[in-house]
Amino acid sequence: MSFIWPAMLLSLLALLPMAALYARAQARRRQMMARYGSMGFAQQPGGRRLGARRHIPAAFTFAGLATLAVALARPQAVLSLPRAQGAVVLAFDVSGSMAADDIQPTRMEAAKAAAREFVQRQPRTVQIGVVAFSDSGMAVLPPTDDQQAILAAINRLSPTRGTSLANGIFAALTTIDDLGKKEATNYYSNREPQPTPTPTQMPPGVYQPAVIVLLTDGENTTSPDPLAATEAAVYRGVRIHTVGVGSPEGALLKIEGFTVHTRLDESLLRYISERTGGVYYNAQTGDDLRAIYDSIGAQLVVEPEETEITAIFAGLGVMLLLIGGTLSLAWFNRLP
Repeated sequence: MSFIWPAMLLSLLALLPMAALYARAQARRRQMMARYGSMGFAQQPGGRRLGARRHIPAAFTFAGLATLAVALARPQAVLSLPRAQGAVVLAFDVSGSMAADDIQPTRMEAAKAAAREFVQRQPRTVQIGVVAFSDSGMAVLPPTDDQQAILAAINRLSPTRGTSLANGIFAALTTIDDLGKKEATNYYSNREPQPTPTPTQMPPGVYQPAVIVLLTDGENTTSPDPLAATEAAVYRGVRIHTVGVGSPEGALLKIEGFTVHTRLDESLLRYISERTGGVYYNAQTGDDLRAIYDSIGAQLVVEPEETEITAIFAGLGVMLLLIGGTLSLAWFNRLP
């Protein structure tokens, strides 16, 4: 156990003169008993002697005061507390096909609306990042607990160009790899640059406390191969939950004067999620998307953490004082 204000432990010294005064009072009491004991002053009205019981209320009082003195020092202890934690990277497909209106008003707008609801329901212990991808991938916002910044990043998304699922997955993995890295403070050095360490492969079935939510219509139109990106996620132990936006029947979309038929590629998305230990969700309406995001919430984990326990000591101290006062009133009709 440690203390935030250890100097306040010196307040325990105030108990020493109080204990000395109590001992002095007991010595005077014994002297009075020796002089007037035969007259019954050392007995209760029922004729019973007080005995050692007279010290019990005082003991509770001193214990309560000592506990409150420790509480003043703001004690901390390492406790294993359950809490929701982790990181979620929302990888948005912003390709031109996300402008299709088989989900009203469009696939893109429905996905953004559901994402906003998801963000607003998450606890502060969950960090959320935003990645956008079309024919390339980029991190729009690194994982953060600033909900206003997350919502602003989601609102800025709009459909453009083609689709590369692999680039979206790689961008999300890079964002996760950057978690926990400290920013460089020494910008000038004559040392040789060190190679970037290769991530250690995770044992099968072991996952990081970070997940990727890949929200796309699944139509991959640009290299690299999304299956290679899937294997990279498996190597790192990162689960990918895939959310298929749109209908298998598809919709017609006009792009630069051309009419293009776009439809959901469920088989590819299902493979990505199953291979990485995630779950595939089909979202054909905005309500389905909201239900999907609800089910992807943060995991409840138990993690040792140094926690301030001042309230516990303060409550215990007050309870001891109340017990001492109650016993004194019940037995001797006075406060200790």
